[in-house]
Amino acid sequence: MNLLGASIFIIAILLFSTFLNWYVFQAVKTLSQSLSIEKNRNVIHVVYWLIFGGISLWYVATFLKVFITGEFTFSTQTLLNVFLTVVVTQMTCVVFLFSEDIYRNIFAGITYLREGSGNFIFPNRKLWVSGLALYIAMIPFFGFLYGMAFGKHNFKVHKEVLYFEDLPEAFDGFTLTQISDIHIGSFKNPNHVQKGIDLVLEQKSDLFVFTGDLVNHRADEIEPFIAQFSSIKAPYGQFSIIGNHDYGDYIPWPSKEEKEANFELFVAKHEKMGWRLLRDESVRIEKDGQFLQLLGVENWGVGFGARGDLEQALAQTDIDDFKILLSHDPSHWDQQVKKHENTIHLTLSGHTHGMQFGIETPIIRWSPVQYRYPNWAGLAAYEGRYLYVNRGFGFHAFSGRVGIWPEITVIELRRKV
Repeated sequence: MNLLGASIFIIAILLFSTFLNWYVFQAVKTLSQSLSIEKNRNVIHVVYWLIFGGISLWYVATFLKVFITGEFTFSTQTLLNVFLTVVVTQMTCVVFLFSEDIYRNIFAGITYLREGSGNFIFPNRKLWVSGLALYIAMIPFFGFLYGMAFGKHNFKVHKEVLYFEDLPEAFDGFTLTQISDIHIGSFKNPNHVQKGIDLVLEQKSDLFVFTGDLVNHRADEIEPFIAQFSSIKAPYGQFSIIGNHDYGDYIPWPSKEEKEANFELFVAKHEKMGWRLLRDESVRIEKDGQFLQLLGVENWGVGFGARGDLEQALAQTDIDDFKILLSHDPSHWDQQVKKHENTIHLTLSGHTHGMQFGIETPIIRWSPVQYRYPNWAGLAAYEGRYLYVNRGFGFHAFSGRVGIWPEITVIELRRKV
């Protein structure tokens, strides 16, 4: 981002934060009016602005540092945790206050038309509305605290059974386990990592696949955890692909050579773990004299680089082969895969993390990421072709998960009869 863009972004953050601080202050001020001592009210007001004004200045200072250095640090991650927690909490409160303001303005307008300016009094805020607004806002506040402390390790297994008419008979009942977006640089406790790995091992699938973003930025992030991930074994192999973060594109490097050396080390780490890295290529998975084709492409995503070459990956396959594609970014499926003349039966992706924040219930399914990706989690279908988007194993930037839990995916292939 250039200097002008960075300046606009920082100013926008400051203005937005100040607006939220001011609006929520209206509720605080209304509730504090119930105090009988004027001095107590003033102390509450001063403390409020010292806290939230200070947080807003912290936003500005930290984002400015990010734009200057180009690197996310532990302090940056802490800031993002606070930023999301405070903003979502404040916006929840503002919804109630703004709704009340609409009512107050409508009521005032009707009163003015009836009574004229002489008897016109703009209605005050209701004490109960301000109290309710702050009370309800505590739900996302404590939700984010849970997400940062426990939610990011709250692994869930999602299972799907998919039916295909042209699945080779030998693969009827074949299972594969998928994880994605480990972002190992965000983990500090090996026990939290092991909790997810144990769930992977419990599935006892025929095949294991990983769909990209092993690290945040640097290849050596994975080194302390190699022994743990090396324990993942499947009868028909372990395969992986490259995600957008794995190239080291999001931090500055002293030289082009050091960045290239980092990527070479990244490739070597896969070999050390026993995971075969597929780079625009296909491999036959054979069983009882029959086979399916497993394809893997380098990262291809709208807005995140188009390195992957699908045609090269398809070059050694026949149009009648049963094919499974590993492609990190689900936008690849929308743009190139689902309507390709060479049928790819199943595509496995990740990348979105479900934005690590949202609601998933039998009735409501929502995350802010849906405004960027139409297929952001779970299963999608198009004319008998499927896409599955894994919600991610790890976390990045925001050090938590709220409502969108880390995922281990298990897919069973069945032959439709």
